[in-house]
Amino acid sequence: MSRSKFFLVVLICSFVWAFVPGYLFQSLTSISWVCWVFSKSVTAQQLGSGMKGLGLGAFTLDWTAVSSFLFSPLISPFFATVNVLVGYVLFIYVVMPTAYWGMNLYNAKTFPIFSSHLFASNGSPYKIADIVNQQFQLDTEAYDKLGRINLSIFFAISYGFNFATIAATITHVGFFYGKEIYHRFRASQQEEPDVHTKLMRKYEDIPAWWFYSVTALSMIVSLILCTVLKDQVQLPWWGFLFACAMAFTFTLPTPGLNVITEYVMGLIMPGYPIANVCFKVYGYISMSQAISFLADFKLGHYMKIPPKSMFIVQFVGTVVAGTVNLIVGWWLLGSVENICQDQLLPPNSPWTCPNDRVFFDASVIWGLVGPNRIFGSNGNYIALNWFFLFGAAGPVIVYILHRIFPTHKWILLINIPVLTGATALMPPASTLNFNSWLLYGIIFNFFVFRYRKKWWQRYNYILSAGLDAGAAFMGVLLYFTLTMENRTIKWWGTGGEHCPLASCPTAKGVDLGPDSVCPVF
Repeated sequence: MSRSKFFLVVLICSFVWAFVPGYLFQSLTSISWVCWVFSKSVTAQQLGSGMKGLGLGAFTLDWTAVSSFLFSPLISPFFATVNVLVGYVLFIYVVMPTAYWGMNLYNAKTFPIFSSHLFASNGSPYKIADIVNQQFQLDTEAYDKLGRINLSIFFAISYGFNFATIAATITHVGFFYGKEIYHRFRASQQEEPDVHTKLMRKYEDIPAWWFYSVTALSMIVSLILCTVLKDQVQLPWWGFLFACAMAFTFTLPTPGLNVITEYVMGLIMPGYPIANVCFKVYGYISMSQAISFLADFKLGHYMKIPPKSMFIVQFVGTVVAGTVNLIVGWWLLGSVENICQDQLLPPNSPWTCPNDRVFFDASVIWGLVGPNRIFGSNGNYIALNWFFLFGAAGPVIVYILHRIFPTHKWILLINIPVLTGATALMPPASTLNFNSWLLYGIIFNFFVFRYRKKWWQRYNYILSAGLDAGAAFMGVLLYFTLTMENRTIKWWGTGGEHCPLASCPTAKGVDLGPDSVCPVF
């Protein structure tokens, strides 16, 4: 079978099947059978829930749940999948149970075991609106009265692992790739071009002034916003320039500095949530977009796409996508009732906004309240800063072992940033997403690769593209034909994963009110 025909067959099959978990039988998105067997046990549902627990035995038959956060598992190298597996198991099945059941760390049992929400000390949701004044800044008196913000043990430890990843990335790049980056940068204009570069010479290069003009225009408009709308944007002009300096400095060696941008601005300007979000956009999202554009250029280089055409498509696509996203976002906020409020939405609702919820909570933690009141001397989680040291030491230990045992090539496959950053997307990703991603990744990139290598070489990436495309097309069709018209069906199979007790606290005396399904211990 030709690759084109195989792609078409996979696309059609994926398109047709996506209708089942996407509409008819939505519980197939999260098959948490432990919850079905132990329907009245809080502990069992905490262990078995794939969406709100540790996902023991949970899996999915919905491809969108597999690839939604970590992208397709079929394109991940096996050594990277193994590093993710080790980091995931360490975090979810070693650290989490020990911290929650063994130590009750940070009063973990007072809050859900797996949640990205913010809580008061009694286990109830934190009333964020009560600590924001008219200027959209922190009301310190109200905050002192309401008390410190508390995180679920999962959310707290995930920040610790993020801290470790930041430090590990810097030391890993420095020890393993520092010299290579330096020499390649110096030799980039003198080294002999490869065959792809020679073939691309028939196309005109992109004039440098195109890049300079876009950069200058973006910076000028941003400076105007920071100056003219300073009360709304909250970010001063020097904060914008500082964010740009961070992006220019770290894009090449370590472009994944997400938390550090929030941390730095939170220390400099605590109490200003919008300023923190803007600093994150300019300091981190710009790096993320730069890497995405570089990946496009790299693909175009290998596919022999004219560089000017690639630049124009990227520029037009950015303008169109940015405009459309803004318009659609405002429209959804006004047209979908209770959007992004998962506690008020029905099970399996597509409008829970997991990414936006985490982004919002991060703006509260790092911007509104500030890291000093949470991770500093005035907060509950100051000990998590030790993860910076642990993360920085990890690659150094691996490097020393490699120098002592140079013949053991497997040591070089130990990637501490990947290992500690394996769960960097949790939240918003859940254990369900990771379980299925790891399962399919191991099946195709180990077993199929080893025992059916010719098939893998010919069809593996085509299979990945077909599955993605079919699920995406069905998602769009379902939204415009059924979701927008509020055409729903109600039966057991559309009631979510059926783990209502997974988010219950287990500390003694915690009562969440008469509307809660959680028992009082």
